[in-house]
Amino acid sequence: MVDPFTVRDCALIAIATGQSAQTLAELRDKLDIVPASSIYYHFWGGLLRPRFDDPEYQNDFAIWVRHSIHDKPLAERLALVNPTDFPDLEILRKELIDIIEERMDESEILPWIKASQSFYFVRSQIVIFDTRRRLETPEELGRHIPHMSLGSIFYHFIDARRRTPLARDDFSAWLSGFGSRYALLTEQVSHIDPYFINLMELREEIAKVFRQNELTEGI
Repeated sequence: MVDPFTVRDCALIAIATGQSAQTLAELRDKLDIVPASSIYYHFWGGLLRPRFDDPEYQNDFAIWVRHSIHDKPLAERLALVNPTDFPDLEILRKELIDIIEERMDESEILPWIKASQSFYFVRSQIVIFDTRRRLETPEELGRHIPHMSLGSIFYHFIDARRRTPLARDDFSAWLSGFGSRYALLTEQVSHIDPYFINLMELREEIAKVFRQNELTEGI
């Protein structure tokens, strides 16, 4: 017997760390000491806050390097980093530092160029809300996903990867409890990459997978 799916919502609270950087060398040094929750915020926080930055760059580090250091090659390298490719935030942190150090080795001047605006490191704290909605079957989940708030999508599909032992989204983890009947659906949901799309697009992508598996009858 599989327990009902508990739908939760969330908000990501930004908290100042007191750390900032004005040069690429300082960014590298501060990346080594800021809490992992700051790395998390600067990659994922933009999904839950209004974004008026260059949409070409998905994370705050790439945006800052492009618009404040004005180094497009490094910005493009940082923009290609997909946090879902890394098993934990510490390995992601090391990847960022390695990319920055590699670029710094290519220029004697670049590490010390003063940015037009400082980079302020922010850490994240997630606040979780119980919506009091319980879903008994995969069909019910499929019908409800198009109506979920963006906070719910973030919590169950993105934040779940940080807080669950197997780094899985909540949807595919719950579906796996139903066995082979929903094995294809479970696999398809788990393979959705949430990083290079916004939350509305992610919600539609998940809903589309359920529709393709004919699990949205009654909408």
